[in-house]
Amino acid sequence: MNLPKISGLGVSGKKVLLRLDLDCEPDPDDLRIKASTESLDYLKDKDAEIIIISHRGRPGGKVDESLSLKPFQTIFDKWGAEVYENLRFDPGEEKNDVEFAEKLASLGDIYVNDSFADSHREHASIVGLPGLLPHAAGFRFIKEVENLSKVFEAPKRPLVFVISGVKEDKQQYINAFEKVADKVLVGGRLPDFLGDHALESVRLQNGKVVIGNLVMDKEDITLNTIDRFETEIKKAGTIVLSGPLGKYEDQGHRQGTERVFNAVANSSAFNIAGGGDTEAAIKLLGLSDKFDWISVGGGAMLEFLSKHTLPGVEALK
Repeated sequence: MNLPKISGLGVSGKKVLLRLDLDCEPDPDDLRIKASTESLDYLKDKDAEIIIISHRGRPGGKVDESLSLKPFQTIFDKWGAEVYENLRFDPGEEKNDVEFAEKLASLGDIYVNDSFADSHREHASIVGLPGLLPHAAGFRFIKEVENLSKVFEAPKRPLVFVISGVKEDKQQYINAFEKVADKVLVGGRLPDFLGDHALESVRLQNGKVVIGNLVMDKEDITLNTIDRFETEIKKAGTIVLSGPLGKYEDQGHRQGTERVFNAVANSSAFNIAGGGDTEAAIKLLGLSDKFDWISVGGGAMLEFLSKHTLPGVEALK
């Protein structure tokens, strides 16, 4: 995918609006913050004036000091960057308002998007700004696109998706991935949303989609499901992991997540994982160095894998 890169822009001495994903706690060890360091280092080395723009939470177009980006300033002082206040304090951000985009554009000379995780949203700072300023994708953004594209550009097969978690809207991706995958393994709370389809024992499921059975309190998958998922994972050539298999924060409901995540991490397949809860579980289990790629995007990763592009990607083209 031919995206414009920072290295192709003359950023020296220029004011650069750097779109990052700061929808997290102001912790320098957070993956979303660590993912931005390569672009920040490059811009600092080029003596660019860095203005960081981002959002945090859902303030609904109003000022909410509990969601201010001010606590992030000390983290980015290292690069001499200025952190602009939460974009979502203005309703124009989520409405992709032209006047708001123009207001942001007036702050800088160049726009760089290094927030892949937010690029599935048609917001002013994602799709409006690239039309108003010379622009490029950040280093992390480029790596996200390159690594995730390996899933649909001649992947090593079998291609297996593990779709889990608690968000009901993840159901929409089951059908999308069924068309391209060899197996789609469904766990977390999703089987509970699938009604009668989830009542059949995993031992009797022979199609592309294997819907996990849940334990009585629905906070984990059953042992039979763990065994079946591990069997499919061992055969895989490429694996995409999205979402924990149960309430992994609770030791008593961690078994499904622990065994399935370990199976993916220790397989010989090219393995990708993504999403905040997924990354947190991987970190908890000490498996971070056993994945070929851990995406900063949850919803954005799934959207990109299903549609092969995102609004933010198209805007940069």
